[in-house]
Amino acid sequence: MKQQSIWISYDLGIKGDYPGLYRWLDGHKAKECGDSIAFLKYSYEEDLIGELKKDISESIELNKRDRIYVTFKRDNKGDVVGAFIAGNRKASPWEGYAPSGDEKVLDE
Repeated sequence: MKQQSIWISYDLGIKGDYPGLYRWLDGHKAKECGDSIAFLKYSYEEDLIGELKKDISESIELNKRDRIYVTFKRDNKGDVVGAFIAGNRKASPWEGYAPSGDEKVLDE
């Protein structure tokens, strides 16, 4: 059995199965790391993402708008990688705030 340190970020909206998620996190002795982020050590056989996805989907009632993202160091060393295990990426709320290089200092 392998063990991997992971961070889980979750957004289940206002109707999400938070009791199911919190039961799952508590059962895995997760540590709170701020709003909607938890750290834990996850035990798995071979496929971290696949096994984690299956485990969570069997424990939490997910709907099509729920999003869960996991971040970890590949093989507990090297590059930090991440993947959605539920849902997908959506438009960032900060898009459009930074000035673009095309903006003129003076209007002519």
